[in-house]
Amino acid sequence: MNTDSTDSRNGHIAATLFDFSGTLFRLEEDSDWAEHFVDHAGMPMDVHAQTELMRRMTAPVGRTVEMDEAGLYAWENRDRDPKLHRQAYLDVLSKSGMPDLGRAEALYGLLVDPDRWTPYPDTGEVLKSLSEKGIRTAVLSNIAFDIRPAFVDRGWDVWVDEFVLSFEVGAVKPEPAIFEHALAQLDVDAAQTLMIGDSDVADGAARDIGCQFALVDPLPTSERPHALLDAVRKFGLI
Repeated sequence: MNTDSTDSRNGHIAATLFDFSGTLFRLEEDSDWAEHFVDHAGMPMDVHAQTELMRRMTAPVGRTVEMDEAGLYAWENRDRDPKLHRQAYLDVLSKSGMPDLGRAEALYGLLVDPDRWTPYPDTGEVLKSLSEKGIRTAVLSNIAFDIRPAFVDRGWDVWVDEFVLSFEVGAVKPEPAIFEHALAQLDVDAAQTLMIGDSDVADGAARDIGCQFALVDPLPTSERPHALLDAVRKFGLI
């Protein structure tokens, strides 16, 4: 299936599935984060080190540091269990030049705080437009904490029909089960559904069960003003 262009079914799309991190929202550091970016010598990390640390905290797939058997198990199952999520990320932070447990826990606390995540400029507009068109929408995320407050606080939850979060449903992308769960909750067929996400591996697996797929780049929010709008317009949804 060619996901880069529309086909005869696009006029019949009845539902959209959106990834969260790197798609609708992005975790971006601000001035409040500076005190936590300190290396093993107690010195402030440079910009490159900070950027790399953020990448390791938000990478959708793959390992970012060397891990032993216990660490690998926690990493591979982090989005199924909040305890394993915490264990996995504290391990990553420790092995990424941040051995101080107190600072690592403080930084981890920012990661799992939905109010710390920044929406892309077109997120609200896209969700509202799809809702007004009668297109059902789910946010489908590999995640171990509740992201609903990020939408509720902005009044955007009224435009989301379902939140399908891996730690709540016991399945993670790219496993078919999590996509199938979302389709069942929305009561739509795969052929009528478009998945939008920033990972061809994790999110793109929706194609395996018959969904269409649009890939967006997880750029900083200031550098990606209308990728979501472009994606839904390409499929004729708004």
